[in-house]
Order: sequence, then structure tokens, then C-alpha cells
Amino acid sequence: MSNYQLFHNDLPTQASKSFKGEISIDTETLGLNIKRDRLCLIQLRNESNKKIYLIKFDDELSAKKSKNLKLIMENRSLRKIFHYARFDMAVLKENLNINVKNVFCTKIASKLTRTYSSKHGLKDLVKELLNVELDKNEQTSDWSRKKLSKLQVQYAMNDILYLEGLKIILETKLEDLKRIKTFNSIMKFLETRVELDLMGWENTDIFAHK
Repeated sequence: MSNYQLFHNDLPTQASKSFKGEISIDTETLGLNIKRDRLCLIQLRNESNKKIYLIKFDDELSAKKSKNLKLIMENRSLRKIFHYARFDMAVLKENLNINVKNVFCTKIASKLTRTYSSKHGLKDLVKELLNVELDKNEQTSDWSRKKLSKLQVQYAMNDILYLEGLKIILETKLEDLKRIKTFNSIMKFLETRVELDLMGWENTDIFAHK
């Protein structure tokens, strides 16, 4: 198992100040209903030094307990790499009042470039672009448990280990297809998309005629 550090509710100040450039991020929750299922874990990979941090959260989440995490997530000079950023951003906003800034979503990049495929899940991307087979068996396990199992920890780390590699490949594809400007515009709109989701318009196309 790769080296990692596990913290409770927040990163220590020294670790939070070490982040530079890009961060690969994922979250684990009790389920997929953002209003019902709380945030249990966030995984961070500092791409400047490849250190991995896992942050486990209390049952009663509080933004006051996660001040360093908020500073990192809202720092516009740090680029945050997610797969399906829309969900993770909404989870962080709903649970910790964090408005994530400067985002790269590998799922959206995939949909804009891999138009030959309907498979845009992380497992599919990692297999095709990096030739790595991910084990997703722990995806639906109980992330609220007091002590995470070794399999859960490995799963959590795997979900961020390959994001930077995917980002590099997909960014090149976006540039080659001349879709990078469109992609960047979508990334800027994501914060608004998340606000609409949390306001109840997650399944409604407000731009539609009817």
C-alpha cells in the first residue's frame, strides 16, 4: 500500500501550506443523495510532491473544524483535478460551505474528446488511457465506519492516483480538437451548476423551451 497520512476533520497547517500547482481530489459519502448522505472522507494528492492525505470527518460536520481544507479548496492558484467534479463540489459546498475554485474535471474532458465512446467512468478512462485496471469493489462500502479497512484505504487512494495522468492526456486531446476554450468555459460555469443542483434544479434544464 502506498504511503499516506490520515487526519481527522482537517489538514494540519504545515501540510496545507505545502500544496503547489495541482491537487488530485475525490470524496466518499454515505450515498449519492447530497442532501441526505453526508461527506465521510476526502482524498487529496499533492501533485507537487506526490504526498497523499486522507481526511476522515465526524458525524456532525462543521466548517469551523475544516478551515485549512477550505483555504486550499478556495485558493484560485491551486488547480483541483476531479473526476465528476460536479458531485464532489456539491458535496463540499453542502457539508462544509466550501466553494471550490479552479477546477479540471476529467469526466467532462472525456465527454468533450472521447465522442466515440459512451463510457466515461473513472475505471473506463484509466483502463483505456493508462492501461491500468481499477478495482471498484469498495465503492459502495460503509465510509462512515470509525476505522477504514485496508481495502477501503487502497480504493480511496486509487481514485486519485491516476487523475493527473488522465488530465495531461485529456488536456492534449482538448487542445488538438480545439475544444479547450469551450472546456474552460464549462469549468467556470461549474460553480453555478452546483448552486442550481443544491437549489433543486439538478434534473431540470432551465434553458429548455418547456
